[in-house]
Amino acid sequence: MKKDEIFLVDTNLIIYAYEIENSIRKKKSLEILEKCFKKEIVLAVSNQNLAEFAFVALKKLKLDAKTVKEIVKDISEFKGFKKINYKRKTILSAIDISEEQKMSFWDSLISAAMIENGIFNIYTENSKDFKIPSLKVVNPFF
Repeated sequence: MKKDEIFLVDTNLIIYAYEIENSIRKKKSLEILEKCFKKEIVLAVSNQNLAEFAFVALKKLKLDAKTVKEIVKDISEFKGFKKINYKRKTILSAIDISEEQKMSFWDSLISAAMIENGIFNIYTENSKDFKIPSLKVVNPFF
């Protein structure tokens, strides 16, 4: 797989994969994540995605802390996921992106981190939230 084919998985896909309800979103999210765990594809994930997942999993999905820690640890340690993070300059870029593209700061921060790490594809349910022309935004549920 070429570097430009790596997709970042947005937080919502990770959340759907671990929700209790057996929905179409859960099934599709699990399919994508399982391809990564089977080393069929490489996915990217940011520390921000993992932090957002942990918050939602604990508060809304009501998963216990031990389970959430295991999930975050499994994703963090698995080499099939390219891990990205942001730096101080990324925050400044995110502010610019937020202002220029009229995007939320948090989505701008993910976008800025992606661009800095050479990742230009994202799987997300929130395709309207990522308005940067250089990013390929794919909603896997449609």
